[in-house]
Amino acid sequence: MTTMDDGRTIVQAKAGDARITRVGAFIRRCNLDELPQLLNVLLGNMSLVGPRPHALAHDQMFGGDIALYARRHNVRPGITGWAQVNGFRGETSTHDMMRGRVEHDLYYIDNWSMGLDIQILFLTIFSRKAYRNAL
Repeated sequence: MTTMDDGRTIVQAKAGDARITRVGAFIRRCNLDELPQLLNVLLGNMSLVGPRPHALAHDQMFGGDIALYARRHNVRPGITGWAQVNGFRGETSTHDMMRGRVEHDLYYIDNWSMGLDIQILFLTIFSRKAYRNAL
């Protein structure tokens, strides 16, 4: 992206967003933008699989509106997750979109297993749903 603000208000990238460069779109479509987060995994700050972290503005916006939203913070965030491989990736412009993402995150937290993590990693690479909404 050509510009990004990390303040209290978040303007999410959307399809056709003028801030997205051609190179940036390619990197995002191929999930190459996630590679630097491997350093966070090696440092122990993230997992390969878990709920994706949200911007602080999203936590404030949705935390009071979506039941159990804060439970996502009880586990280490991940590079990929159950919500992402089920199509809840990218822009969350409505409460329903965010609610769907959070419901999938809570399902993952409640049903965690090594097998589920392996399934998510496999789907992250090979499922078309995982690439949906990748601007």
